[in-house]
Amino acid sequence: MVRTEISLFLKNEPGQLGKLAALFSGAGINIDALMIQDASGYVKELFEARGKSLKRIASVASYNSMRKDSTDFALIRLLADQTDKAVDLLSKNEYVFDIMPVIATKLENKPGTLAEIASKFGEKGVNINYVYGSVSGPDDKCLFVFCPEDIELASKFFND
Repeated sequence: MVRTEISLFLKNEPGQLGKLAALFSGAGINIDALMIQDASGYVKELFEARGKSLKRIASVASYNSMRKDSTDFALIRLLADQTDKAVDLLSKNEYVFDIMPVIATKLENKPGTLAEIASKFGEKGVNINYVYGSVSGPDDKCLFVFCPEDIELASKFFND
């Protein structure tokens, strides 16, 4: 199923995730999935992608400065049960964020299930930019979030 992922930057310091989670909780918004990564990796990916284009957007010196500054932040990717409400709340509280479509699906928690789904992407020629997931217990289904390069093609062969 296609869902909207929210990506935002938080200061990489104690209490920031708790503040964000409390903000959502206070508004009655549930976080269905969450991934946190050091923002410097994200900045590196952006720089490398821009370096492949015909025009270079930033110099090496600018990149090094961005990379140094990015260690002060974490990149949060999340799915909320009320995306529009979450986006409004983030805007009102002046968070820096972006949204993008992703594939979110529940998988059986057994060996081979992820291999089957990931292979389906490969067979159709769709690259996966990133994936994250969760497991509640051995008998529960897992929620996995896939960010494919071609969301339209992936959504055609992906059933929840």
